[in-house]
Amino acid sequence: MSKTGEPYFAEDLEAMDSASRYYSWILEAFAPHIGKSILEVGAGSGNFSSRLLDWKPELLTCLEPSDNVAAALEHRLDGVPNTEARRGVLSDHATDWQQRYDTIFYINVMEHVEHDYAEVERALSCLKPGGHLLIFVPALPQLYGKADELFGHFRRYTKERLLDLFAKQPVEILCCHYWDILGVLPWWVSFVLLRRGVMKSGMVKLYDTVVVPVARLLEKCITPPLGKNLILVARKAP
Repeated sequence: MSKTGEPYFAEDLEAMDSASRYYSWILEAFAPHIGKSILEVGAGSGNFSSRLLDWKPELLTCLEPSDNVAAALEHRLDGVPNTEARRGVLSDHATDWQQRYDTIFYINVMEHVEHDYAEVERALSCLKPGGHLLIFVPALPQLYGKADELFGHFRRYTKERLLDLFAKQPVEILCCHYWDILGVLPWWVSFVLLRRGVMKSGMVKLYDTVVVPVARLLEKCITPPLGKNLILVARKAP
């Protein structure tokens, strides 16, 4: 993850702002586990944060380390009740946030964190007993390409690597599985084979309109054996 204040290459965030079906699909999976006091780590410019307002949270804290992106986040949440935009990484605030939240999100963020084992432990310390840690990450190291490099990803996860983050933690894993099998080939062609480095808004919109509805329907019927992403829900011990 970018260090506090460090600027972030934000073209991907701008492109993803149009991915309404994609975000809706993610939220559908996490919906049963979303509580009333929510922390979103690495909230970016608020693409996902704004959708969490549908849950009418009593507290929504959106944390973003990069000054250039945090400014857009602050503007987006300005005047919105029960929300706060904070700058920094979780280690900057964790001491003050012990057992403060019942829900913590990492949406395409954990891959930016160099020391992800320590980050999971820190996040769990900020969860209330029985609270949920909700993680969505890029999957399959074979798909690591030019875009991952530009976005500052330390890794793409396997299911085993993601589960290993919780091996010594007091949690129950409620689900951990691959996501978006139809996205594997297009991502490999674009960002590994052709070495493209930027997600264009038109490309994102086309994928969101054409592919996401089909993938969403398909994965309601089957749990894919692999996918472009991984989704995990962990519940902290009571």
